[in-house]
Amino acid sequence: MTIEAQLNYHVEMETKPCVFTYKPSDEEKRRMPRYALQDVVIGEGRALSEPLDLDRQGFVLVPLASQLSDFYDSQEVKRVYYPEVERRVREVTGAQRVFAFDHNVRNVELAKAELNEAQLPVFSPHNDYTNRSGPRRVRDLMGAEAETLLQRRFAIINVWKPIVGPVHATPLAMCDAASIAEGDLVDTDLVYRERVGEVQLLRYRPKQRWYYFSQMHSDEGILMKCYDASHDGRARFTAHTAFVDPTTPDNAPARESIEVRTLAFF
Repeated sequence: MTIEAQLNYHVEMETKPCVFTYKPSDEEKRRMPRYALQDVVIGEGRALSEPLDLDRQGFVLVPLASQLSDFYDSQEVKRVYYPEVERRVREVTGAQRVFAFDHNVRNVELAKAELNEAQLPVFSPHNDYTNRSGPRRVRDLMGAEAETLLQRRFAIINVWKPIVGPVHATPLAMCDAASIAEGDLVDTDLVYRERVGEVQLLRYRPKQRWYYFSQMHSDEGILMKCYDASHDGRARFTAHTAFVDPTTPDNAPARESIEVRTLAFF
């Protein structure tokens, strides 16, 4: 089973693109990424004959029930849901240690009302970390032990889960890491008022393979590997994006989801 949809790909620029987390000035707008829609085929991940693998495709669907009742209470998310996510990532990856360090909730209505720190879905293929910003995150978060931890393999795993299911509107699509060629991912500055991070945007290439999981429920989650320090052939980066599913019913509720980022140390 496949669907046809349009994805908003990054178009090559002469200068390094910048994504701003605030309203940019006219001068800053000249550095913003340029995008173009491309028609793509997105496969049903549930229908694959062979199981997905985090080290091969870069993402995997897992059971992920939670005892948390309010995903919009940030403190409760950290107290209840972070340990659940850490435990699941350890089970799936075999990591010796997992540390959940931040999260985002996405809800169109709350985001428009500027409530509960909710954000809108991101409608452009991207990956959350680069060769520079991945190790930098360890140094930012792990204090005096960071340099020791960086001597061993580590990964940054994004754990995405519906708050309410089933998801019909704006599901998440992932690009098979094995289908991403050298040069497809473009390092991009992520500009805050007080600092500059770095993410990756994706250029279009016809051989890229995309998948999604239809009608995800609130007891399911997706693990996506956004960075892996290894260079041994494992998937290292996973491009992903929200997209408009043309088969979505007109009366479908807006998607509500949460994503938690974790450091996994091996």
